[in-house]
Amino acid sequence: MTSPIQRLDHVAIAVRDTEVALSYFRDRLGLTVVSSEENAPAQARLTYLDAGNAFIQLVAPLAAGAPIAGHLRRHGEGLHHVCFGVDDVVDAAASLAGVTPADVNLGSGRGKPSAFLPGEPAYGTLVEVTALD
Repeated sequence: MTSPIQRLDHVAIAVRDTEVALSYFRDRLGLTVVSSEENAPAQARLTYLDAGNAFIQLVAPLAAGAPIAGHLRRHGEGLHHVCFGVDDVVDAAASLAGVTPADVNLGSGRGKPSAFLPGEPAYGTLVEVTALD
């Protein structure tokens, strides 16, 4: 099987507070903020920092009931998921997860379609695919 993965898009880090996290990633490491958006369906703020060949995505809850807030309560801050760039999000997610395209739930980030692979996390880490730029 040939992999549909073309490149690493981003590594996501779950954080409680975006501004506190930026004091490290932006101010200390010198990474540049590329964009920040509120993702209403996920009830999360997604902040992307340019790391050269990929992005660091900070994921912070916008509400106490947000899915990422539950993740933070269970696991604390840290690695949440890795995301790979692909040509076709639905087909890639279905193929990589071994499910049918109907089992794939589309989302978005940075104005591009994306999807988490259905099923259990791989080694405790969620895997997401997103459309190539």
